[in-house]
Amino acid sequence: MARKLLVVMLTACAILGQAQQSSTQESSPAQTQASQPASQQSEARTKISVNSDLVVLPVTVRDRHGNLVPDLQREEFRIFDDNVEQAIDVFTAEAFPLSLVVLIDDDLKSADAAQMAPTLRAITAGISSSDEALICRFDLSFYPGDGFTGDLNKLWADLKDAQEHSGPSTAGPVPFVTSPSTHPLGVGEPPQAAPTNLGSRPTKALDDAVHSAAELLHDRGASRRKIILLISDGVNGPQFNRHTYPDTLEALLHDNISVYSLAVGHSLKRKFSRLVNYSNDSGGDIYYAVQSAAMEKLYSRISEEARHEYTLAYVPRGNNRSANYHRVEVRTTREGVTIKTRQGYYTGPLVDLPKR
Repeated sequence: MARKLLVVMLTACAILGQAQQSSTQESSPAQTQASQPASQQSEARTKISVNSDLVVLPVTVRDRHGNLVPDLQREEFRIFDDNVEQAIDVFTAEAFPLSLVVLIDDDLKSADAAQMAPTLRAITAGISSSDEALICRFDLSFYPGDGFTGDLNKLWADLKDAQEHSGPSTAGPVPFVTSPSTHPLGVGEPPQAAPTNLGSRPTKALDDAVHSAAELLHDRGASRRKIILLISDGVNGPQFNRHTYPDTLEALLHDNISVYSLAVGHSLKRKFSRLVNYSNDSGGDIYYAVQSAAMEKLYSRISEEARHEYTLAYVPRGNNRSANYHRVEVRTTREGVTIKTRQGYYTGPLVDLPKR
């Protein structure tokens, strides 16, 4: 769920008061990584356990030049839940290990696939020894890969396999009807339907693919950042999806999953895109690349951004707790910076659609 309690414990012998005090120290993620060997970082890292009372928000802050801002302190942040200001109960700037699903569009136009495929193996450059990743592909169907791993050789092999499969799908579309959404429109719903692939009929189930990736991340540890790296042109055929956009967004927010999108091909020309909406509404980001060299650089940038976010947590107070969805806003008193975080969270149980 999107509401998780951060319990700060530095060592097994540390008392709770000392642990909570230590969790509020404002330290640069970059300094933390550089000053401690990997084994010590693992021991000192904030541990997370689950409690349904608190809301957790990963927050990214950038300056005017797009650089990460690592030195903000607790008192420089303000949180509003349904427009009601909240007290920040937990704050940390520690770097967290990643659980990453790399979700690769298997039905790009030939030119876009040829440009993207050679860059895939560069994804491993952004994987640290404490991270784990899973390589998945999609077109009309979802191909879930072979399990999470931190073994770079295994990831290289999986990426090589994805590289060989990338390209236009040879399978004809097999449409099915999506059940009407049970959620009210307007919560993360794109302002208009995503345009089709250069006027052709879309033959991809992007919403289902993102939902399936979210399901794979559901059981990963609460002390890990859960990320989907979505590499796609953003084309989506609603008639091919079981899950609607609101359904999928709810699954992402329930499990604190952020989508980072790398837009390729003609998605650069699209004003309203599924990629933009998934990235913005889940608290991730979107990047645009028109050259292979740019794609390779962006892979490492995305993983570093996801790893070095601030974590803010709070107990919601003073608003209507009976509502299913709550909108969140994070502000800062620091001038000249921009903040990215998820747009809100759900409090009700996540209802799965029956299996086909």
